[in-house]
Amino acid sequence: MSAAKAADGRKMEKIIFHIDVNSAYLSWSSLKRLENGDTVDLRTIPSIVGGDMQRRHGVVLAKSISAKKYGITTGEPIVNALRKCPSLVIEAPDHTLYHQKSLALMDFLSGICPDIEQLSVDECFMDFTSIKSRFPSPEKAAHIIKDQIRERFGFTVNIGISDKKVLAKMASDFKKPDMVHTLYTWEIQKKMWPLPVSSLYMCGKSSTAALEKLEIRTIGDLAKADQAIIASHLKSHGLLLWNYANGHDDSGVVSVPVEAKGIGNSTTLSKDADNRSEALHVLLSLSDSVSTRLRKSGQLAGMISVEIKYSDFQSVSHQCSLPDPSNTSQIIYQTSCRLFDELWNGSPIRLLGIRSSKLTDISEPSQLSLFDLQMEGFSSPLPGAVQKQQQPLSPSKEKLAALDKSLDKIREKYGDSAVIRGSLLSGRSDT
Repeated sequence: MSAAKAADGRKMEKIIFHIDVNSAYLSWSSLKRLENGDTVDLRTIPSIVGGDMQRRHGVVLAKSISAKKYGITTGEPIVNALRKCPSLVIEAPDHTLYHQKSLALMDFLSGICPDIEQLSVDECFMDFTSIKSRFPSPEKAAHIIKDQIRERFGFTVNIGISDKKVLAKMASDFKKPDMVHTLYTWEIQKKMWPLPVSSLYMCGKSSTAALEKLEIRTIGDLAKADQAIIASHLKSHGLLLWNYANGHDDSGVVSVPVEAKGIGNSTTLSKDADNRSEALHVLLSLSDSVSTRLRKSGQLAGMISVEIKYSDFQSVSHQCSLPDPSNTSQIIYQTSCRLFDELWNGSPIRLLGIRSSKLTDISEPSQLSLFDLQMEGFSSPLPGAVQKQQQPLSPSKEKLAALDKSLDKIREKYGDSAVIRGSLLSGRSDT
């Protein structure tokens, strides 16, 4: 019996797609090069995105299929990748380009189905349930969507289909590229359980090592294991993995209107940052980007969050409410610095991100507070320094807003690079 017929027979209440761009950074960088007249498609040769070709440092952010055949893995140091393949072509990351490509893809998918939950810059969940009557089957629909993306944008995606989010995510990681796979709950024993436990979603290197010590080597081994034993070694995360191994996941696709989601930006660093000054320099640039987008959309942020992804791919985040909603660069940067200091554990940093939420329209009336008059305690932290006493009063909110407005006008007329903070040029982040 085909997966489509089986799905119909079980009258599933929910059908979920997981759509994942194949080697997104490499594909998007390659397309830009081809558009600029390059005759070599990076996707067809041993190539990677990441690091710095001249100084040969940083990590691999994305790799071609040819590079994978040399044993090159995402996240490994570029010097290691070059040892495996001396002729490797290295392309520097272009996060502005990636953001544009991501927006275009999500906009296209939202036009097909409004129930979209973006998981990262290059992947999302789609709750296909509401539009399933338009297509002969989920598999047929996935092939149509996949082919339209290839024809419209020039890059490929994998689409995983299931009645559970975690299983749809697992299915999209099966054979690549440009493929559609199903992994319904009744297929997990055949399709998922034989896989190595390291293939399970959310099972990282440390979890894999701990499970292998318990002689748990496949996802099936984990699914059949005693929950109590798993919990005693891996705590709550172990129970999460056990549930995933058994296909247990009741979460739904969280579709939120764009204006309610918030506005954010993040960047994967070409070289891991291992000191506070480097990190604050990146946060300053991100703050400028987020505040500019807030002003363009006519919105104020009531909450700011900072995300850190370490070199071992572990992610942490922290957030706080603003005393008064704002879209000024200075306030977003100062808040982000305080959050960073509370969050960072000193480990090398691979990615930094800032996100604004609790957005309100700029035209809505706001309540005056002492924050408007003096903004005590919000002067910019100096990289590498610890503030031991209260700093002089910062400029008023009105003056900061006027400054940002003036800079926006100049950039709108002459381009984004017309005005650049001197601290970004010098490498300092004290504003």
